Amino acid sequence: MLKFYHSPWSRSSGVFWLLEELGQPYEIELVDIRAPGGVPEAYRAVQPNKKVPAIEHDGVVITERAAISVYLADRFHEAGLAPAIGEEARGPYLTTLVYCDSVFDPAISAKAQGWTYQSNNFSFGLFDDMVKYVEKKLTAHPYAAGDTFTAADTQLASGIGFTMNILKVLPALPVFTDYVARISERPAYQRAQARDAELIKQVTPPQF
Repeated sequence: MLKFYHSPWSRSSGVFWLLEELGQPYEIELVDIRAPGGVPEAYRAVQPNKKVPAIEHDGVVITERAAISVYLADRFHEAGLAPAIGEEARGPYLTTLVYCDSVFDPAISAKAQGWTYQSNNFSFGLFDDMVKYVEKKLTAHPYAAGDTFTAADTQLASGIGFTMNILKVLPALPVFTDYVARISERPAYQRAQARDAELIKQVTPPQF
């Protein structure tokens, strides 16, 4: 059985979308990451920093979005969401998945916090460089890994949509708005969004 540890309207929403794309049965374990008393200490046994997302599949726990995405898309390869090892698109696919966690997210956080720093101060580099890179990538190809939708798009599009439309940190460049609009037409995305809107009623809501 596949268990998904999730908090609505958070970084785990992209994995929620991916699970809907895969079409495999799974159960949701809600984690109230915004609870006044904090996340229960017992959850640390699943995720050492008490963050979401996390999954447990056949007794194995996987954390971190990139790792979860690679695992799920490869494990359920029949969904066609991951280029196979040896395919040309595998490189851009893996690059985008890791980039979302290691560069996109921390650069967004630094910008939101108003940090002033030099490019070599942090491994994720400058916010403006990140924006230019993602803009160039999506200008060259319609999807994160090239010309085909993959699991990488569930993470990149989730990040762009949230930080552009909700947090108002990422600039609403035409290539970003077009990408999110195109992606949001996918039925799996719409199902995940609708379910998140219901699940948020069961946990402490975010203060955006």
